[in-house]
Amino acid sequence: MRNVTPKKYLGQHFLIDLNIAKKISKTLKYDNYNDVLEIGPGMGVLTKFLIKKTNLFLVEVDNESVTYLNDKFPELKKNIINKNFLKINLRNYFKESVAIIGNFPYNISSQIIFKVIENRNIIPFFSGMFQKEVAQRICEPPGSKKYGIISVICQLYYETTLLFTVPPTVFNPKPKVDSAVIQLNRKQKISYDCDENLLFHIIKISFQQRRKTLRNSLKSLSLPIYLKEDSIFDSRPESLSCKTFVKLTKMIENVKLSNK
Repeated sequence: MRNVTPKKYLGQHFLIDLNIAKKISKTLKYDNYNDVLEIGPGMGVLTKFLIKKTNLFLVEVDNESVTYLNDKFPELKKNIINKNFLKINLRNYFKESVAIIGNFPYNISSQIIFKVIENRNIIPFFSGMFQKEVAQRICEPPGSKKYGIISVICQLYYETTLLFTVPPTVFNPKPKVDSAVIQLNRKQKISYDCDENLLFHIIKISFQQRRKTLRNSLKSLSLPIYLKEDSIFDSRPESLSCKTFVKLTKMIENVKLSNK
């Protein structure tokens, strides 16, 4: 069986260390979900540790990899989705719940996270490998320069944990950066008494000018002067927790409703 050639345009860095693959497979908790979806299995180094433990599905955009996987894991042929993960409707494949795992292509890793957030109602668990810098941003607490949009939005819905770092030497080809494996466990109670679309908008525009106070970065919302006198507007976005962003959204939402 001929090996698959890693493709730069797909951001492929194949994991070649079996110990690391086994370690990633052990992050699965097998709670609150029936199926597991591996994103970008490549040559199946991680797949071999998952296949006997769960009802496993694979999503792989690379045709060469799909041919390889069909030959290596014939029992998975019906469970291989030869498509771009970012373009599939997960609810067409999973009616209830699905955990997601993988060694994720670095060029779409942030987009993968945002798709998970969009589908959070059916994804109780997520774990896998990212570029270390992205992994740190996802898990970073408030008060850090690395804390940003992806940190807040992830932490609104998931408990985030950076598990361990991985050197470039365990990949083919070797990336120019270190990697890290993270784990996301969906929070038990997710109920924010505010307009979540407005919440996301406020988070986004706050961090677009992260060095400014909220009083300045939220100017485009045309808020009344009396509201901006609240001390929360003296803060910079990187100092606000998820709960504080929710509180801010409620304040702004109440003003907008009262002006209708």
